Amino acid sequence: MSLSSSLFSGISGLSTLGNAMTVIGDNIANVNTVGFKSSRVSFQDVLSQTVSTTAGTAQVGRGTSLADITSSFSQGSFESTDSTTDLAIGGAGFFLVRDPSNLNNEYYTRAGQFRFDKDGNFINPAGYIVRGWVLDQNGQDTGSISDITLSSFTSPPSATDRMTVVTNLDSGAQDLSAALHLEWDAQNAVPIADTAYEYQTTVKLYDSLGDTHDLTVYYDVGTGSTWEFIVTCNPDEDNRAGAQTRLGLGDNGVGMLGRGEIVFNASSGVITDINFWEFTHQTDYDLAETGGPNWTPRSELTDLTDGYFTLAPDFLGGSPLSVELDFGSVYSSGAGAWLNDSLSTTQFAVSSTTIFQSATGYGAGDLQSVTVGTDGAITGQYSNGEVIPLYRVALAKFQNVQGLHKEGGNLYRETRLSGVPITARPGTNGLGSIAPNSLEQSNVDIATEFVKMIATQRGFQANSKIITVTDQMLAELINLKR
Repeated sequence: MSLSSSLFSGISGLSTLGNAMTVIGDNIANVNTVGFKSSRVSFQDVLSQTVSTTAGTAQVGRGTSLADITSSFSQGSFESTDSTTDLAIGGAGFFLVRDPSNLNNEYYTRAGQFRFDKDGNFINPAGYIVRGWVLDQNGQDTGSISDITLSSFTSPPSATDRMTVVTNLDSGAQDLSAALHLEWDAQNAVPIADTAYEYQTTVKLYDSLGDTHDLTVYYDVGTGSTWEFIVTCNPDEDNRAGAQTRLGLGDNGVGMLGRGEIVFNASSGVITDINFWEFTHQTDYDLAETGGPNWTPRSELTDLTDGYFTLAPDFLGGSPLSVELDFGSVYSSGAGAWLNDSLSTTQFAVSSTTIFQSATGYGAGDLQSVTVGTDGAITGQYSNGEVIPLYRVALAKFQNVQGLHKEGGNLYRETRLSGVPITARPGTNGLGSIAPNSLEQSNVDIATEFVKMIATQRGFQANSKIITVTDQMLAELINLKR
């Protein structure tokens, strides 16, 4: 073995330690990079050379080389932010993002600095689109993984399909009209006088276009423990077949959607029966032969099996509705009776008052904000008060994360060594959960890197000494002959 071999051993040490210092420098440079995963260097010795000894043969090492550079995918700490679209993964997994210029270029990242751009795309700072599933109205995943893109920033309206009116009707009230439904006259500026009924309450409904309309229920004492009621709307908004044209003929029934009777138990004051007549057709309204504004209602009672009686308002500018009328009591054919809810209309000896009222449906709304849950579900909050599920962020994991190829920009690419990605919703199949309003910080331990830097520096210094000392020995060898 020649003396010059030690020169090459020293050079191998300088080369590998120089690369190690590069890795350390890269780690320290990315100490504040979101989602960065640090790397470490592994060394191995070079194939040894066989030399002769008095005992036979022996091996002399020829230096060192890089064995591998691996990434540490340990969890980084979380930084809280004020952006609801900043996401961090607590546990295993990667976000999926796609190059918008190439449908087939899909990448993986731990950096969750996301936002919506002007086109509704959910993107990272480089403009790559985050991937996930579309959610249905029940928050369930639909279809396959696709780009998270909001196609509309508005919530469509939803028409009312049930109105709830729970009141207490004063058991001591007086009967103010012989027949309440005959007091309604749509030809008058005020269709019904306030002296014709004992109590009234108004509920706001939504049509199919999101416009609001007032439905008013009027009550008056009937016979015994029975109360009459009528359900009405503004006659000018009544769009049922022929309703508006009949106004000019003296028809006083326009705007009345139905009438009925609520029967109470005289001793307990709770509902025992409800009867209802619905008026939806032109034959519901008739003029008496004398030409007066008399109104002949349908004689048949609306059929009911289980549930509630329904109204059929048809407002100007919207589609016809079917609205269940809920007084806090539901009919059960199995029981053959009306079953009262814990909150239902009553007849007690206190002033008539509205206890509770509500109606389903809502108008159109603009998207005001989005939130992301730990399960990755993106939910939109709209100006109409609706909270609508939109998308779910997808996560992916690999059998061999060390086989991923770094692309820069906090991105990784799938390779043959990494295997194909296994995708699932956050919190399932071994994947971590989502931490909203958070960013995962670099997992670089700067103290550890400084210690490695010192060790690498001293190793480099020692290897340089090998070269200088070997150079001195070669100089002595050459000086043997002067």
